[in-house]
Formats: sequence, structure tokens, C-alpha cells
Amino acid sequence: MNKSANKAVWLILLILVWGWTAAAGQAAESVLGQRFVLPNGLVCLFSQQSDLPLVTVDLTVKAGALFDPPGKAGLANLTASLLRYGTRTKNAQQIAEEIDLLGAALTTSAGRDAATVKLTILKKDLPAGLKIFQDVLLQPRFAPMELQAMVQRLKGTLKSQEDEPGIVAERAFRRTLFGDHPYGSPAIGTLASLPQISQYDLRTFHRLYYRPNNAILTIVGDLTFEEARALAEEFFAGWEKGDELPPPPTPAAKQTQPTLVKIDKDITQANIILGTISLPRSDPEFYAFQLMNYILGGGGFTSRLMDNIRENRGLAYNVHSSFEPGLVAGPFDISLETKNASGGEAVAEVLAELTRIRQELVTEAELADAKTYLISSLPMKMDSNAKRAALLGYVEMYGLGLDYPWRYAEIINAVTRDDILQVARKYLDLERAVLVVVGRQQEINLNLPSPWRQETPTP
Repeated sequence: MNKSANKAVWLILLILVWGWTAAAGQAAESVLGQRFVLPNGLVCLFSQQSDLPLVTVDLTVKAGALFDPPGKAGLANLTASLLRYGTRTKNAQQIAEEIDLLGAALTTSAGRDAATVKLTILKKDLPAGLKIFQDVLLQPRFAPMELQAMVQRLKGTLKSQEDEPGIVAERAFRRTLFGDHPYGSPAIGTLASLPQISQYDLRTFHRLYYRPNNAILTIVGDLTFEEARALAEEFFAGWEKGDELPPPPTPAAKQTQPTLVKIDKDITQANIILGTISLPRSDPEFYAFQLMNYILGGGGFTSRLMDNIRENRGLAYNVHSSFEPGLVAGPFDISLETKNASGGEAVAEVLAELTRIRQELVTEAELADAKTYLISSLPMKMDSNAKRAALLGYVEMYGLGLDYPWRYAEIINAVTRDDILQVARKYLDLERAVLVVVGRQQEINLNLPSPWRQETPTP
């Protein structure tokens, strides 16, 4: 499909999305939902969606891997994972059987910044489901046998991933870029840290972070506002408020010059990651960075990296850039796989594209296409109860406001070519970049310019 046809397709999509968004905005008074706060500090968000007799309940707690204490990487993940593995009154099997009898789904997990407890259930069974939800959230047992079994499973996962070059490259990249900061370790922990985590650690972490004034409750589905509020008060008003917590640790760039990490592995395709520390989600420059990333390598086949490295040179099947802005500054990285012999050429082209976007304004057409895509893709993040619940929690966590989806187009359209250039120069700092190359090192001729410093990878 040529560029003119592409633009026509995007224009049609934009018109359709605009019509959908406008209608949704009028029906919902241009907000995602309604907000109220319980006396214990629990922020509650509600959105009525009555197409199906279903309800989704999401609890987001600022208790992700970012808050793992030194030497205890994986504690946040273990805490969240073990919530469903037994309470003071029920074991894991009993919890699973009760959820199955209700035809519901109950999951618990932890990511980089937050832990979540999610329940999807028929409206008629919601009180019964919330009773289990409450029990799992507030009265976890953290039985030593369950902890030991989970640690063994996670260690098995970590060991199996040692044979996956992409994961090896990513972990070396994060470890080198972030050092001892929690973002430098896998969210599930490490082979060294997991055995150090005790039942006492789990209970302490849960007591500190799983508090209503550190959480966001979202309820989406076939309820009225009055029903949702009454259920929130019934099941969560008695949740005891905790002390104010210190802010999460902010990562600092460890490198004072560009750093190379080589990992020798007997594979035919080199796995390469190059990147830097970017910015937190709260940074006003997030939107310019989002557009810059799309143009550089986040836009699939329309991106500069894909056009140059795959389409024009045939060096890689896939090359892309991404960034993970969170409560604190996360990573920006460019990832690709290429033949060992072409690794040096591929890296040289990545560096050339990074230099180009830091020196020249993007074109009007590139910026227009990126804006069209980002604006038109937002409605897909709220086209189901689960997605809307997740988006509600997201906008609350980062202080975006319940009218965020209806302001998003205006925010994106305000970004200029100069804004793109400025964020590229500010955050794509090649002087502090980390490059990780996994492959047959004797076949890879990088020929990097001075002053790249080689660092020995740590286990």
C-alpha cells in the first residue's frame, strides 16, 4: 500500500473514531467515570457499562517492583502472586474452587510500579465475589510451603530464560543501565535474591504498602453509581489506613560515557539492545517523547528504523524502539536481531538514526502520521470493561484527570517539530547510552567510535 493510500485509510479511521469518541463523550459528559474517596483514603472510580450483566473490579496498589528493598528483588511480585494462595480461613484450592463456582476470574500480579487484584464476575454474584476479593486482599497467609514452592517455580523460570538470548540481552541492559536501582533487576527477582525472601518480608511488605491510602479501586460494569458506592463502602471502608510512605527511589545514570556489554553466545542471530534512561510518566515532555519514539522506531513499518534497517538494507527482520515511563524515569531502548556478521553495520545504522533525529527536525508528514495514529488508537484502550477499568486506574495513578481521553487529541496536536527535536536531544544522550550485544562475538565487528567503554557483564 502506498503512502497516499495509507493516509486515506488513516483519515477514514480518524473520522470513525472521532464520531465514536464524540458520541461517547456526550453520553458520559466527557469523563471516563465518577470519582469518590472513602474516609480511609481509598480512591474509588466508577464507570457504568450496561451492555452485559458483568462487572470488573480492579484494585491498583503502588506496590510494584519499584519498591523492592535492596537485596530482595522479586518481593513485590511474590507478595502479589501469593495473595491467592491462601488466607487465614481458606487454602489456595478452596479459593480457586469458590471462584470457579461463581464462574468468575480473580487474578493478582505485580509489575514494575504497581500490584493489581482483578475480579471479573456476573453482576448477580458480585457480593460473593467481593467477599473473596476482600479476604485475599486483607488476610493473606503467606504460608512458608507456598512461598517455597513459588520461589522454586520462579527460579526454574529464570534458569530456563538463560537460554533465551533476547531475555539475556534485556536483563544485561537493565542491570548495566540502572545498577542497584530496582529497575535494574527482573520484576520476578533473581536467582540470588529469591531465596533471601522470607515470610516476614512478605508480611512486612504487605503491611506497609497494601493500604487504602496507597491504592485505587476501579469498578466498571452493570451497576449504578449508588450500587457501586455502597459495595465499596461495605467491603473496603474497614480497610485500615497506613502511614505516609516515602517516595520511590529515583534512578540516576550510572554511565559517564557510552558503555558496551558483550555476551558471547553460540547463536546465529545477534541480539542487540541500545538505550538510555528516559523520563517519568508525569513529565510534561512525555507526549513529545511518545511521538518521537513512534517516528523513530515505535511505529512499526512506518518508523525510520524499520525503513532503514529492514526495508532498505535487509539487516533485520524486526527492529523497534520503546520506552517505559513510570512513577520514575524508565528505560528507552532500541532492540533488533541480525546475523552476527551484520551486527556492526546494524548498530552503525541505529546510531546514525539516533544522531539524525537529534540533529534534524522530523518532517511535517512524519509528525502528522504519528499524531493520527496515537489519537486514533486511544479509544481501543477503553472498548471493554477490563480495558476501561485499567485506564481509569492509569489516569488516577498519574494524575491525568478523568477527562483525559477527551483532552488527549488536543495535547498531542499541540506538539511541534521543535518539541520532538528538543526531547530527542535531551533524552537520547549517546554519551550515557548502554549497548548490549549477545551473539558469537568473534563474528561481530562493531567498530564503534571513541569513547565507547567495554564493561564485563555481571551475573
